[in-house]
Amino acid sequence: RDLHSFPTRRSSDLDRSAYDSRRYGTLAGYATDVLEICEELGLQGATWIGHSVSGMIGALAAIAEPERFARLVMIAPSPRYLNDPPAYVGGFDRADIERLLELMDQNFIGWATALANVATTQPALARELSDNLCALDRLSAREFARATFYCDHRADLARLAAPTLVLQCSEDDIAPPCVGEFMAKQLPRGKLQVLPVSGHLPHMTNPAETTEPIRSFLRDG
Repeated sequence: RDLHSFPTRRSSDLDRSAYDSRRYGTLAGYATDVLEICEELGLQGATWIGHSVSGMIGALAAIAEPERFARLVMIAPSPRYLNDPPAYVGGFDRADIERLLELMDQNFIGWATALANVATTQPALARELSDNLCALDRLSAREFARATFYCDHRADLARLAAPTLVLQCSEDDIAPPCVGEFMAKQLPRGKLQVLPVSGHLPHMTNPAETTEPIRSFLRDG
């Protein structure tokens, strides 16, 4: 089946009874979703392009069923958002994450606004991102945040056999440049390209600078 044959829905329109907190308590649950879609579509040798945590979700899917993926592109990814001193800097201390989750409980709109402003300095885009975050189901959003910010998939990087392009922004408060460098060293067939842009949303703020290296990678491998 073609991807366009699937109806497009907003998260607010989805059936809440289909959500399983146990399944989505870790990123593995989302990777399983990806593989179920691949099976439904009969995909083999596909290219995965994932932004932020979606990059690692695609990596977990490719590790589980490598025949499904010929190559991966990760835009501003991270295998571990928490700092693990002195060897690893992920960008956040545990106290930072705990405050973030507390803010989600106490002031969801404030959390959405704060996170959007960290992701981009462009006011219009920050408002759009904040509005999209506010439209999320609060329970599933909080559980997804926990699964994301407490994950640790650094050891899994060595198991990803497919050629992988890591696109890292030169300035990014959510996924610092050192994270991209770490990933490229751990990936068996990893290639790092640093984009001369700031923020966590280069595909939205600087689409030309982001798509050019992706096109080159898909063309030349």
